Amino acid sequence: MKKYYMRQIFADTKADSKSGVAVQSETAQAVSGEIYDKGSYCDFSANAVKAIAGKDILLAIWDATGENLYAVAGQKTLKINRSADTIEVTTKDTADGWKSYIPGMKDWSIDIDGIYIKDDESQKALSIAFENGNPVCLKVYNQKEKKGMFGGLACITDFPIEASYDDTVTYSNSFQGMGAFVDLSRNTPSKDTIPGEE
Repeated sequence: MKKYYMRQIFADTKADSKSGVAVQSETAQAVSGEIYDKGSYCDFSANAVKAIAGKDILLAIWDATGENLYAVAGQKTLKINRSADTIEVTTKDTADGWKSYIPGMKDWSIDIDGIYIKDDESQKALSIAFENGNPVCLKVYNQKEKKGMFGGLACITDFPIEASYDDTVTYSNSFQGMGAFVDLSRNTPSKDTIPGEE
């Protein structure tokens, strides 16, 4: 196994509090093979280590004031849909008889469902926005890493509440994007607000 196999992911240094000399952090020491038995069996660069657990990804909604960000309560599933139209550019001289296309306008939407908790602030904000026909500002974030992933303005197009006799009351929401769906890993806001940490 290569001596520096984790350098790109984990390497970092910090100044010693007394001498001011840069020293390796514990993870940087692992990079240079000084700990974890010199990296002979724990491969922190493996894909399994870098994979994201679905349970850590949540949808949050800003209230109408733009001051409070709430994780949508009771979430069980979250699906982000992104698509692009295609424009056919086939002509008589298109090679080999195959149609040809170029990308057109892009589109996004989000679908979630979960257990309905009527007194939660997020559900109140969703109900008010739906009843008044107002757009909502959404943020998808990683609660484990405490970082935003995506954000955008959307309208609520679907808000059923289901009450089966043998189950809890559940809800589902469909959001249709209005404008860009911003990748916050490349466009990090100056303040990356996370629910509960405003």
